[in-house]
Amino acid sequence: MLCRVELPFAAGVSVLIGELVALGRWPTIREMGLGFVSVFSISAATLVLNDYFDLEADWINAPDRPLPAGLVTPGEVMGLSLVLAVLGLVTSAMLGLRVLLVAVGVGGVGFLYNWRYKRTGLPGNLMVSFSVGMTFVFGGLVVGRPFHRLVWFFAVIGMLIDLGEEIAADALDMEGDREMESRSLALLWGREPAIRLGAGLFLVVVVWTTVPFWLGWLGWAYTVPLAVMDLGILVGTVRLLVPRETGARRRYVRWIYLSGLVGMLAFLVVRMVVG
Repeated sequence: MLCRVELPFAAGVSVLIGELVALGRWPTIREMGLGFVSVFSISAATLVLNDYFDLEADWINAPDRPLPAGLVTPGEVMGLSLVLAVLGLVTSAMLGLRVLLVAVGVGGVGFLYNWRYKRTGLPGNLMVSFSVGMTFVFGGLVVGRPFHRLVWFFAVIGMLIDLGEEIAADALDMEGDREMESRSLALLWGREPAIRLGAGLFLVVVVWTTVPFWLGWLGWAYTVPLAVMDLGILVGTVRLLVPRETGARRRYVRWIYLSGLVGMLAFLVVRMVVG
């Protein structure tokens, strides 16, 4: 699919977690629904637009993607991205001016990344990871508490997982990135050092997840969902570090990203049970 639905879905789940931890209870159906749809749509719009700007590299790195495979036209891709962006901004506006301004800002960062900064390497990676972390802050803003400490705890998790994923994915896309004259860390330092850096960031996430328990921010019941996430990240990271066929390594990067999503969904389930 053009928008790789699991990624905007994870962004929407991040908004729900931001709302939940900021309030300490369940938000309203309106806050949950509009917050989820807004960030899901903006994230999906950015990913669809990425396929448009990445066409040259995808002919080499991912020829089975819908656009390089000829399943859709560039005009159709741009049209879908525009529809999704408008939907995201309209639903943001329904939540208030401050929420709309943040949505415009995050969407703008996504557009600039796709248009100009994807080839810059680390600066582009940081732009994407910033946008991912902001999904939790967006959730906190929806319910009027964007500076709650647990909102930023999860924002750091999101940023670190995505930054590690971006760096590792660049290391697996070197052929296409070289054609685009990218300045990815993998092209500057080499594939294995870049993958090790990405893996190091994943391990930092595992350490970071222990912080709210030692500081008393979360009850020990929440060790279960975060342990599920940490286990998935550790397994994926260990396997990613073993030199092997590129396709297999791509699957482990995806595994790590999905482990974060599963852990967050498990967190929501525990929240429903524990309160």
